[in-house]
Amino acid sequence: MEEKREKGLSASQLTMMAIGSVIGGSFFLGSSVAIHSAGPSIIISYILGGILVYFILFALSEMTANNPGAGSFKGFAAAAYGQGAGFITGWVYWTGMILAMSSEATAISILVKNWFPNISTTIVGTSIIVGVTLVNLLGASRLSKLESSLAGVKLITIVAFILMALLLILGLIKGTTTGGTVNYTRPAFLSEPFFANGFRGLAGSMLIIMFAYAGFEVVGLAASEARQPKVTVPKAIRKIVVLLLSLYIISVGVLLFLIPTNDIREDTSPMVAVLNRFGFGWAGTVLNIVLITAILSTMLASMFGLGRMIRSLADEGQAPGFLKDKKEVPYKGIVFSGICMLLGLFIGLLLPQVYLFLISAGGFSSLFTYAMIMASHIHFRKKHGKPEDKLRLAGFPYSSLFVLLCLIAAIACMPFIKGQGDGLIAGLAILGFYGISYFFMKLFQKARGEKKSSYRPEQRFQYEISKELSETDKESDNSANKNKKREDS
Repeated sequence: MEEKREKGLSASQLTMMAIGSVIGGSFFLGSSVAIHSAGPSIIISYILGGILVYFILFALSEMTANNPGAGSFKGFAAAAYGQGAGFITGWVYWTGMILAMSSEATAISILVKNWFPNISTTIVGTSIIVGVTLVNLLGASRLSKLESSLAGVKLITIVAFILMALLLILGLIKGTTTGGTVNYTRPAFLSEPFFANGFRGLAGSMLIIMFAYAGFEVVGLAASEARQPKVTVPKAIRKIVVLLLSLYIISVGVLLFLIPTNDIREDTSPMVAVLNRFGFGWAGTVLNIVLITAILSTMLASMFGLGRMIRSLADEGQAPGFLKDKKEVPYKGIVFSGICMLLGLFIGLLLPQVYLFLISAGGFSSLFTYAMIMASHIHFRKKHGKPEDKLRLAGFPYSSLFVLLCLIAAIACMPFIKGQGDGLIAGLAILGFYGISYFFMKLFQKARGEKKSSYRPEQRFQYEISKELSETDKESDNSANKNKKREDS
């Protein structure tokens, strides 16, 4: 066991895996929707989102390190609120991620078609999903190396944008357009209200920002494969939160200095919008390439978590028996998840309206999962008390309750935000589907159990008793015969 831990994932590998999972299309492209909704107050949303991520990560890692046998946040939900809660949490998370990743494959296909118009979306999307599945079959160690490389590309791109923006703000470089030189004059955010659309705009951006942070939970799923988890995981959490907050806040901060939020279109990356404003037209091509690597990186890290979630469900008898896998790499869960992603891709191509309705539930599944993590942590602390080591969430119970209330408020605000009402309806429908599925699964298991108990156990018990008695009788008869022979002789 000790040898395995020495070969496990380091804090840096866990950090890069989480960064790779989090920083994807939702940041490079989706952040424009959040910025348009909140205006300059988007900074508050990113800071609050980072604080929530810190608390959720620490709560999840505290439970994982002090009870590694639980398997995942699904296991903690089951321990706190029963097997039904664990079943629903695990499958809702898995379903949301499968839908989200199949849509990411579609997004890459669309980006590739910009350069190769005649290429088939189906072929590109299928190739991407198959490739991501095969890479995950190589194991956590090899995956983390590739994930670190792809995450590195994203980090370099964001840092390069920040440096370029700072040079523009300081006047060390000047933009050029067909009309001549473009000079930076004054902060753009001073020309508009800080809260562009009031509290509703801030709440709407908060919901989107939580999607931009989504994916960090892969650290909790990977904690069991970490090297010395109680030392490695806390280091990884601090690195992840500091990196994400720094990159998100600084990049959005310099962006607000350079372009009014009203000039950012919802279908364009805000980084591209800024660079185009100052005449750097080549930025679109570069950002599209980086966006593809960002999505691939997110898919690789997400598949890592999906395979382990399926294994956890199968071990508890809450997934088909053929998905049980005792190997270190959950091959069956990974392949099964890859096949389901392909099905999601084909549904999206054949029934786009139905698929768009389902895909909007992705945000709901993330918020629901995080809410269950915090609710489970409250129960975990009440039952086990405060851990002695440093891997524990500070400020309990107020910190846990604060995060839980924020997540519930975000879910409750979904109907009031453009495009998110369908997400709430679809999310509740998926929740209801798995609730009914669990009910029928228990009925089926109970029927099988009653049948077994009324025949096999009792018959086996009676058989074993009669066998023991008959063997005793035989021994008695044998001993009696031996004594009789001795007397005769």
